[in-house]
Amino acid sequence: MFINMFLGFLFLTCVHLDAAPPNFIIIMVDDMGYQGLSCFGNPYFETPELDRLAAEGMRLTDFHSSGTVCSPTRAGLLTGRYQQRAGIEAVIHPYSDHPENRKGLQLNERTFAESLKAAGYTTGLVGKWHQGYPEHSVDYHPRRHGFDTFVGYHSGNIDFVSHVGDHLKHDWWHGEEESREVGYTTHLINRYAQDFIRDHKEQPFCLYVAHEAIHNPVQIPGDPVRRTEEDGWRRWKAKNEQKRLEKYKGMTLPIDEGVGQIRQLLIELGLDRQTFIFFFSDNGPANDFPSGDPSLRGGKGQVYESGHRVPAIAWWPGRVSPGTTSEARGISLDIMPTLLSMAGLNLPSDRPLDGIDLSPTLLHGKPLSSRPLFWASLSNRGGRSEAMLDGPWKLVVHHPDAKPGSFDNEKIELYNLERDRGEKFDLSGQEPLIVKSMLGQLKGWYQDTQSSATKQPGGWPR
Repeated sequence: MFINMFLGFLFLTCVHLDAAPPNFIIIMVDDMGYQGLSCFGNPYFETPELDRLAAEGMRLTDFHSSGTVCSPTRAGLLTGRYQQRAGIEAVIHPYSDHPENRKGLQLNERTFAESLKAAGYTTGLVGKWHQGYPEHSVDYHPRRHGFDTFVGYHSGNIDFVSHVGDHLKHDWWHGEEESREVGYTTHLINRYAQDFIRDHKEQPFCLYVAHEAIHNPVQIPGDPVRRTEEDGWRRWKAKNEQKRLEKYKGMTLPIDEGVGQIRQLLIELGLDRQTFIFFFSDNGPANDFPSGDPSLRGGKGQVYESGHRVPAIAWWPGRVSPGTTSEARGISLDIMPTLLSMAGLNLPSDRPLDGIDLSPTLLHGKPLSSRPLFWASLSNRGGRSEAMLDGPWKLVVHHPDAKPGSFDNEKIELYNLERDRGEKFDLSGQEPLIVKSMLGQLKGWYQDTQSSATKQPGGWPR
């Protein structure tokens, strides 16, 4: 009888554990190209903790950010919809006279944090927000978009030591209270991420860790202040290649250490087998560091492959098979529907998501259905470029010397990525039917996003 009672208790315990909603930790780094990690081919130094995360989980080798710069990718990640629908196509610029300065995430958008919070999750954001400057509207604050906890900064980047933002104002906050806190930014992000996990270990949580590194300013722990409210900032220039690589390593390894600290804490708290971690970068490499794959064309701000193809790792012990690699083509828009699916929640019916649920691939190794992916990039100077990826075909559209914000002077390129991963050989002249079909789809997609796009203050004239 005792044995039967024990087996019954064990069964109920297992059922309860299976039914418990998982915790989520989304870790996004800034400006890290496809080879930023040694498990993705970094030839300069090792990233042991992220390599361990990949060895215990899955590497996604064909994963893409939905934008080629900071703010757009973040808007797409948060909403699961192309950022063009939210009216955030470009960097939310720090200078008050710039057309994109007053934009931000509006209240009518629904984030993954809001959906999970409504289902009983505790939600937190540690690090970079970049979805609107709060002096323009209190509606832009993370707390208005589903995050119970916010420790971090609103601007595009801050001095890693003084915490002065790109708008030349001090920018480090706990909730809505400014905090004159001492510490290297990456170390603070690591610390408060762990604090959040400890504080909420007894309830389901979703933590969004948005690292500043490896975005400029170029500063490693121990470096001096480079930006102040009084004097602005001076640019850093490496004296030699070795110096640049030392800075690159010095800014990357604190991220790596923080990921290892989070992983170890989850194990110590007994939360590892009920916590899903997803790690990726917000766009391709900037010119500061050689984190990109040299076989890929382009970089940050460009719609060629290196501008949006980024390293990605999924980790969930007991659910994601260790040491696996997936070539399934994913995009950062897929994270929201994936989280909602893993939490057992329905997708919103009033605003269809553009992303899809990746859990069949991540948890069961199933292939994804083929689908087209789209990009529309808008530079700080108003230059536009677009791209569409469908199967092996990549359509790229530029607008050289066009009026800022306009789609004039259309220049079309076509590449077959199966035969030409580096986008070196333009086939647009040889495949006019493919060009015509893809260009029609690309323009139709953009028109669809604009038909109900959220209105924003300012912006480049069309």
